[in-house]
Amino acid sequence: MTGIPLTHILFLSTALFFIGAYGLFTRRNMITMLMSVELMLNSVNINFVAFNKYLYPDKLGGIFFSIFIITIAAAEAAVAIAIIINLYRSHHSIDVEDASEMKY
Repeated sequence: MTGIPLTHILFLSTALFFIGAYGLFTRRNMITMLMSVELMLNSVNINFVAFNKYLYPDKLGGIFFSIFIITIAAAEAAVAIAIIINLYRSHHSIDVEDASEMKY
């Protein structure tokens, strides 16, 4: 079987996951944190598709899990953006540190 080795795909997925984790823990902007979570979810999707291709090439279990995660991520992004827009409208900031100091 020719193609990209599994180790290269797993290295890419691990790198994307840790870049997302770094962005989630070091950024204060809520939009950047949301993008970091999406990056982490996409690295999990890469893992599902890679393991599906290499372990069970004739089945579609990993693909279905990836499609499910993509739909959950889309719903999560829609809800998170709505919350961020509402927070910006009421407090004129999307900084996490400013949000923790706000009194409702």
